[in-house]
Order: sequence, then C-alpha cells, then structure tokens
Amino acid sequence: MKSGTVSAWPVATLLLNALVWGVSWWPLRELAARGLHPLWTMVVVFTLSAGVIVAWRPSSLRQLRGQPVLWVLAAASGVTNAAFNWAVSIGEVTRVVLLFYLMPLWTVLLARVLLHEPLTRRSATRVALALTGAAIVLWPPQGGWPGPRSLADWLAVLGGFAFAFNSVMVRRVAHRTREEGRAAAMLIGCIAVAGVMAAVLTLQSHVDWPPAPAWGWVTIAAGLALAFVCSNLAYQFGASRLPANVTAVVMLTEVVFASVSSMWIGGEQLRAHTLVGGTLIIAAALLAAWPARSSWSPRAWWRRTFKSGAGQR
Repeated sequence: MKSGTVSAWPVATLLLNALVWGVSWWPLRELAARGLHPLWTMVVVFTLSAGVIVAWRPSSLRQLRGQPVLWVLAAASGVTNAAFNWAVSIGEVTRVVLLFYLMPLWTVLLARVLLHEPLTRRSATRVALALTGAAIVLWPPQGGWPGPRSLADWLAVLGGFAFAFNSVMVRRVAHRTREEGRAAAMLIGCIAVAGVMAAVLTLQSHVDWPPAPAWGWVTIAAGLALAFVCSNLAYQFGASRLPANVTAVVMLTEVVFASVSSMWIGGEQLRAHTLVGGTLIIAAALLAAWPARSSWSPRAWWRRTFKSGAGQR
C-alpha cells in the first residue's frame, strides 16, 4: 500500500464492524420480546464469544493472570457493553447512539486526569461542540434544563464515559500488555459485569430469570454471538492496518447504520433537534479524529487562496 493511500479492505472490515453494532439493537429487542433481558443476553452472547477467542488464543488467559491492570480494562469494557446494549434495547436508538458518542468530551477530561495531557484550544473546541450537541439532543420539548430523562439516556451517557475511560487506559497500559490479553480482559469483563448486574436485579425482582432454552431465542443469541466475533475480528484487521484517525472516522458510520435501521425497521422518527445536536456531537468526534498537524486547515487554505493571490484570476 502506497504511503498516504487507504486500502479498501481494511475500510470495508471497519464498516462491517460498525454495521454489526449499529443494528445490534434489533436482535437485542427480539430476544427481550422472548423473555431474555439484555443483561442476560450479554452474559450468553459474550460467553460464547469469549469461548471462541480463548480457544483461538489460549495464551490470553495467562496474560490476564499476570497483568492485574487488565482487570481495570475488564471492568470498563464490561460497563461499556452492559450499559450500551441495555440502552439501545429500551430507548430511542439514534438518541442512545449519539449520547454514547459523547466520548470525545470524556476522553479530553480523562486524558487530562490520567495521562496529564494539556488542555489545548483544539480539545476545548471538542468539549464545547460535544456539550452543545448534548444539550440540544437532551433539550426537553416542554422546556426546562437539558439532561438525561430516562434510564436509556443515563445508560448511554454511562456507556460512553466507560468507553472513553477504557480507551484512555488502553493507551496507558499498551506498552505493558499484548492485544490478545486486552481482548480477553474486555470479553471477560463484559460477562462479569453483565452477569453481576443481571443477578442482582433478578434477585431484587426487577429482572426475570432467563427463560428455558428454546429454539427461537437460542438461535438468535448464537447468531448475535457469531456476529460479534466476526465484527471483533473485522475491527482488529481494519484498525491494525489504518491510521487511528481514519479508523475513528469510519467507525462513526455506526451512527448512520443505527439511525437508518431504527427508522426503517423500528419505525422511529428523526427529530430536528436530534439531527442538529447529533451533527455537533459527530463534529466533535471528527475533530478528535482529525490529525493535529494536518497539511490542510481552513486558516492555511484562506491564506493560500486569498492572501497569496493564488485565487485571483
């Protein structure tokens, strides 16, 4: 692959990953309709997925035992997946995905605290865009202060925060851990967090126990597990062959897949304020993905075009 060019196959695999996560709300709701709560679904699905990964890379468990810091990643990944998947199964899909993508806001704050990264004008702009977009998305139609108003809203915000924390921690421990160890930690964390939450809520009679095995829901769960394994492998393939900023931009297509599928299959409507706020949130994410020292910038373009006479006839 020539320098500065992007191969089609890695991009295609990242699009596959975004597609799987963008439409995952549909099988989650189908399973919920069959009596399997989203938290129990996560336990079943990620147990199957983890079994495949561990069978493929047995050394990943040894790394997990020898690197206690991986348990922090396990907890963060578990909260991320439990919160996000529960939210999309009960809430307005587009709204949930947009609130989840407040990650650039949380990443700036967490990187400042955990990695001691400076707060720059660029990062401040990302925070401002994300906060403004969130305020518009969350603005109540009847008036009042914007803020999470439902369990799905709170879960989406929590999931995005946990994912940002997970991303920051991966950067912090990358030199001490290997990819398969981090992957195993994240999968086991998904099982553990979802399992504990499901068990506690079930014992408190807020959630039903999983139904008896039946062909319908078992087939859907197995298919979802296979889809998650394929999407994980697709992400590993694509992200390892593309610059991080390109990966981040491609992954934003999850918002498109989620919005289109929720309107087409779920019958949801995209409201004007959600569209406006979502545009600002996506702009913050794009700014986070854009290289800090890009060869193109609006200021440089303006200077070259109008001040240097390049644009004159």
